[in-house]
Amino acid sequence: MTPFARAVSLVIPLGLALGIGGVAASWWAVSSAHDQSLSRPLRLPATPFNYSKIELPRHFQAQSAKRLDNTPATNPITDEGATLGRVLFYDKRLSVNNTVSCSSCHLQKHAFADPNRFSKGFDGRHTDRHAMNLVDLRYYSNHRFFWDERAAGLEETVLLPIQNRLEMGQDLSRLVALLEADRRYPRLFRSAFGSPVISPDRIGRALAQFLRSIVSYQSRYDDGRAAVASSHEDFANFTAQENRGKALFLRHCATCHMPGQDAHLSMPFPTNNGLDQDPVSADGGIGEMTLSPRDVGRFKSPSLRNVAVTGPYMHNGQLATLDAVVDHYSSDFKPHPNLDGRMRPLNFTVREKAAIVAFLNTLTDPQFLNDPKFSDPFDNTKTRR
Repeated sequence: MTPFARAVSLVIPLGLALGIGGVAASWWAVSSAHDQSLSRPLRLPATPFNYSKIELPRHFQAQSAKRLDNTPATNPITDEGATLGRVLFYDKRLSVNNTVSCSSCHLQKHAFADPNRFSKGFDGRHTDRHAMNLVDLRYYSNHRFFWDERAAGLEETVLLPIQNRLEMGQDLSRLVALLEADRRYPRLFRSAFGSPVISPDRIGRALAQFLRSIVSYQSRYDDGRAAVASSHEDFANFTAQENRGKALFLRHCATCHMPGQDAHLSMPFPTNNGLDQDPVSADGGIGEMTLSPRDVGRFKSPSLRNVAVTGPYMHNGQLATLDAVVDHYSSDFKPHPNLDGRMRPLNFTVREKAAIVAFLNTLTDPQFLNDPKFSDPFDNTKTRR
């Protein structure tokens, strides 16, 4: 696919996605999806889970309370709004043939990433980029999303995969009809927004609220960081190897992954890290959106939180393991006209590589990966309090 072709919108109507058309096709899609939805019991707690008033640790509050938070004043997180977003996130009717939901490519146990290199869309075709994790999206101050940052704001971002011809292939007007036909949704929309009206705008706002609530802050790293004045101090709950890996990470990696903060471990802007050498044949990333030669090969980077369970890594899933990632930054990156100026051979020793991987494993947050408030509400095994 050429850079120009990838930049073109991939949105198509419902009839084209199915290969059928007319009133009969529309009726079939609505009635079939409605029947399937009623066979999936929806189980939500009587009192909504707490999404809006989370007790974040001090290093979160001090560094990101306002400076990084991209939550718009017009769409604050509410418990009811995020609950609706959670239901939508797991509802397969967001795809044209009821086969995939948002959660199909973003699995909670993998920090809402896909363990496969590429994801399967509604008709079995594969995406051409890896589905990145959804952790701490709320604190990406650049307000732009996807690997190529083509979407401005989460409210816009969440609606694009629903309409994408490879991913979910749904038409928003028909999705509204599907949800209106399910007696549960008008009640959920009333709780979230004050009236039962269902619209694409409200669908986007609810999904965005749920995604902004997906914050990981209870890893061993967080426990250690909360007990010291600076991340540069040794953590009492770390092994000697993990503290060594942390020191190496802070010395060589934090400039990119922890600039001005040590809570989110994410980069504030896209870069080229030398994954591909040929700027002509390789994925152009940001350059395919801006059509600027200096942007070719630059990509957004997700948070490193829970990185041990979010592989494979990079925009194309090219690196299968954390060891391969460390090798890449140590010496395996390739020359590129737009290579970030901070990329240089580090030539880590075997012991240093092992220490860095040990530190990266401390970023895993088991409670987050199993929290019922982020789980499938159509699966009653994790919904009950």
